[in-house]
Amino acid sequence: MSKNLTKRSEDYSKWYNELVVKADLAENSGVRGCMVIKPYGYAIWEKMQAELDRMFKETGHQNAYFPLFVPKSMFEAEEKNAEGFAKECAIVTHYRLTNDPENKGKLIVDPNAKLEEELIVRPTSEAIIWSTYKGWVQSYRDLPLLINQWANVVRWEMRTRLFLRTAEFLWQEGHTAHATKQEALSESVQMMNVYADFVENFMAIPVVKGIKTETERFAGADETYCIEALMQDGKALQAGTSHFLGQNFAKAFDVKFSNAEGKLEHVWGTSWGVSTRLMGALVMTHSDDNGLVLPPNLAPIQVVIVPIHRNDEQLEAISAQVNELVKQLRKLKIAVKYDDRTTHKPGWKFNEYELKGVPVRIAIGPNDLENGTYEIARRDTLTKEVVAKDGVVTYIQDLLETIQEEMFTRSLEFRNEHITEVNTFEEFKDVLENKTGFVSAHWDGTVETEEKIKELTKATIRCIPLDRKEEEGQCVLTGSLSKGRVLFAKAY
Repeated sequence: MSKNLTKRSEDYSKWYNELVVKADLAENSGVRGCMVIKPYGYAIWEKMQAELDRMFKETGHQNAYFPLFVPKSMFEAEEKNAEGFAKECAIVTHYRLTNDPENKGKLIVDPNAKLEEELIVRPTSEAIIWSTYKGWVQSYRDLPLLINQWANVVRWEMRTRLFLRTAEFLWQEGHTAHATKQEALSESVQMMNVYADFVENFMAIPVVKGIKTETERFAGADETYCIEALMQDGKALQAGTSHFLGQNFAKAFDVKFSNAEGKLEHVWGTSWGVSTRLMGALVMTHSDDNGLVLPPNLAPIQVVIVPIHRNDEQLEAISAQVNELVKQLRKLKIAVKYDDRTTHKPGWKFNEYELKGVPVRIAIGPNDLENGTYEIARRDTLTKEVVAKDGVVTYIQDLLETIQEEMFTRSLEFRNEHITEVNTFEEFKDVLENKTGFVSAHWDGTVETEEKIKELTKATIRCIPLDRKEEEGQCVLTGSLSKGRVLFAKAY
């Protein structure tokens, strides 16, 4: 199996696109801007989904499902949200096709089937969900309302890239309602922390937790909390967001509750989400010129065993031993595959599993059988070791944990090496051009300065880090007073 991947150092973007397709994660579809997620890619997404779903339920959330379509008038009810998404909306205007009288076999939109009110294909679900909550909330006893939905959304993107930006994508969106401002704020912070925990401990990607500036904030939110990750090419990627909505949507949709004193109040809201964009982050953070590198916690196949044999008799003897090993590994909930196909040679299989990022590969031939050993290869470091048959199960279990930890440590070291403090605009530009990564710089807090820096460098403020030191300084562009450093970067 030939990989022939473009090297990252030659063309990072081309390398990414080729890898997503060649590793069988996804491909472009017959619908412009939309992707087909293939079984191997979907298996990774399912593992992400399962883990996040568990974390949501442990924090008291329940799953529900809401309509794909949103009436235009309902969508317009919260003005900032409607304006923020207006340019990306797909709109349904008719409900039927009919035969074209001038062109047999072709269909046209039936002019008599115009909808009374146009429907927006959801770009996000705040409008439809908050209009529903109006009927669900009457008293303080109905709160908090902690709902999540797994769904698809449509945002009409003109420039698309598999997983990172597609017209339709998969995600989860949490929408919660609370009796007090503090409770809603706590929920927003909690969910940002849930995302950070997942991304760091399952995806092995370090993140910076922070707050978005007013310009970068979610349309209709009072505050947006975020986690920002750094890719190997030095560009940032927003890995998840959690929004404190204040009472904006409650007021737009008149969602009120009677408090303990019997007084009517508007509820306080949040929304939060991560999407299949995380698949892109996974590929870009860890993978190399040989293919995918997957952290064991998310790998659909954690261990693959490849027999090396010349005849059926040898394969039979190897299989007898391997089948026992497979049983023992599965008892420990390790996802193992024994690839005993005779249609492909071992070298071809090695190549395939390297490309697909399987964390641990075990090879066993007649000599290993005789010596009571296995050859064990790590995908992340491309190193091999001969390990005794006795104790191999514990060895593999420990190795998977080690790989998970070391992948995170390597990514953290890379990220930390690519956060550069600067004090002048010349230094700022130099880092972006020659080193890339996060630039830690003072900013005067104005939208005008933020926009000017973006215009001059294409870098945006990724976040105001939650753990930043409050220190007075001079804005990197204007020299005006600044209360602390923020993180700038070019981003996906």
